[in-house]
Amino acid sequence: MTSAMRSDRLFEIVPNLSEGRDETTIDAACAAVARTGARLIDRSSDAVHHRSVLTIVGDADSVLAAAVTLAEVALERIDLRGHRGVHPRIGALDVLPFVPLRDATVEDAVELAHRAGAEIWKRCGVPSFYYGAAARNPERRLLPEIRRNLDWRPDEGDVLRHASAGAIAIGARDVLIAFNVELASGDLGVAREIALAVRERNGGLRSLRALGLPREEGCVQVSLNLTDYAATPLYRVVELIRHLAAERGINVLRCELVGCLPWAAVEASAAYYLGVTRL
Repeated sequence: MTSAMRSDRLFEIVPNLSEGRDETTIDAACAAVARTGARLIDRSSDAVHHRSVLTIVGDADSVLAAAVTLAEVALERIDLRGHRGVHPRIGALDVLPFVPLRDATVEDAVELAHRAGAEIWKRCGVPSFYYGAAARNPERRLLPEIRRNLDWRPDEGDVLRHASAGAIAIGARDVLIAFNVELASGDLGVAREIALAVRERNGGLRSLRALGLPREEGCVQVSLNLTDYAATPLYRVVELIRHLAAERGINVLRCELVGCLPWAAVEASAAYYLGVTRL
């Protein structure tokens, strides 16, 4: 930790592991985090996505140690050569965002992201791409662009991919809400159509990223990342998807939160659905 990084600053990391089925591997990852002094506050696994999302908080030293330790666990236990899941991925430890919380800045998070990438390459030989505020190249700011351009050279490391662990997208960003809306339909085309309609990149809702993904028989999913919940409240996203699905004769089955979300986002949605102006 640099002398400029005060020990009372609080950060969050939200590592996405390409393992959602083997409980022993997920347990090992969680135990490894606990040994670093960082605090695991949420664990979410999905067998269809074949993915686990951990939410971890701590000071700069502990979240950096947790990030590097998780890369080591992923390298040891996850082999992408046999991996099959519906969620797109580039690595065993696929995504590793650093988020500033109490008394921390995005610039602090960028510093930690770059230090993590360098240390992971040194210890594990797994290359990294920097995205979000940590991007060293403007065209790499968006995570989907990194996933799409398989021939890009990594920002950290001198190989395109590790043979079994792939690469890691390491970022710095503000708080993000990961949220899924499941539809009572087996038509994946409908989920993709609605995802295209609602996401910002195609002229939809501000700060919203969306994918249409399969779930199980009779169910498809609109998988969402909301990067600015103040600009676009969560209830607005859900109700727009509900409206677009209803136009196609399809009901919303359920919604799913992946990880944590700010209390302000809960209050805004509760106020909307309860019809009150103040909670």
